[in-house]
Amino acid sequence: MNENVLATVGVEVTDIDLGTLDEDAVDHLRDLLAEHGVLVLPDQQIDDEQFLSFLRRFGELAFTEGEQPLAGYPDLNVISNVGRDTPPRSQFHVDTSYVAQPPAYTALRAVQIPEQGGETVFTNQYRAYETLPADVRDRLEGRTIHHVVTGLDLDDQAETAADHPVFRPHPRTGRIALYLSTPQRCASVSGLSADESRATVEQLLDHSTREVNCLRHRWAPGDVVMWDNGVVLHKADHSGVVGNRVMHRGMVTGYGR
Repeated sequence: MNENVLATVGVEVTDIDLGTLDEDAVDHLRDLLAEHGVLVLPDQQIDDEQFLSFLRRFGELAFTEGEQPLAGYPDLNVISNVGRDTPPRSQFHVDTSYVAQPPAYTALRAVQIPEQGGETVFTNQYRAYETLPADVRDRLEGRTIHHVVTGLDLDDQAETAADHPVFRPHPRTGRIALYLSTPQRCASVSGLSADESRATVEQLLDHSTREVNCLRHRWAPGDVVMWDNGVVLHKADHSGVVGNRVMHRGMVTGYGR
């Protein structure tokens, strides 16, 4: 296993077989995720069964209710531009933040790579917190954001809202990350008016997603990319895509031991 720490966020891990990991290797990958946010795992010629087996090594699988599952694999879903008249839309976000225990990890397996474009962009939310102006940190210390669901048709029993700290300590590292999601899902900030909440979320998102704080991952055949939802925001860049872009997505709840 060889590791190459990327400049902004993430680490590329090569010479690794996702089908033969022992528990020590899995725990090391958990530590890499907690410290660096993103694992780029190239040259993984695996199918969906092997992808699921890899994900289960990290914990119990999670699925976003209201998403379309992959046929034959109810724990996975498809992210695809195939057959669409308009490109999919994506904004910087964390996955399923409107539940009390959001997924710890998300992973994508490259199924089809477009001829051009289709990168996934990640932010460094440790750095986003550490580079906040002191007055902003002081103003938001101890506050929470009320996260709500948008764009999904959920049944009456589903979770649709949860409060999470704006400054969220990571359970494995203890480091503080700036935790927020797309503005539509950040309904309010505790102790602030509606206008103040909206302006604050926009300010935090602009700060987090500055180019200097982002990694653009250009997909290659065989790529598996996994990330820690407590450490990064992510979005797909669907602008200028030429050709089919198909990814299979899986998620894991909990950070393990």
